[in-house]
Amino acid sequence: MKRIGLIIAASLLAATAAQAQNRPDSRSLSCGQVQSLIEDRGAVVMTTGQHTYDRFVRNRWQCFSTAEVGVRTHIASQDTGSCPVYRCEVVDPVDRRYVLTR
Repeated sequence: MKRIGLIIAASLLAATAAQAQNRPDSRSLSCGQVQSLIEDRGAVVMTTGQHTYDRFVRNRWQCFSTAEVGVRTHIASQDTGSCPVYRCEVVDPVDRRYVLTR
């Protein structure tokens, strides 16, 4: 019985690890597909390069806090190197400048 429990636990752990690594890659989607995916889900963590990823949002209401705003940026897609999308960035409430720049 313990062995079955261990097998189930190991299977769940492996499935969770594989699922965590599986995120959409903007470079393998057209710009329209990237934008549709973000629009449909509201927010998507997407691979943007060999070792890079980011969270892209439909609008500012998808940001985690009121200190963040949706900022327009561009990412590479299959059909263009400049697909317009939004991501959240923290803003200094005093001077309204971006605190977190990427």
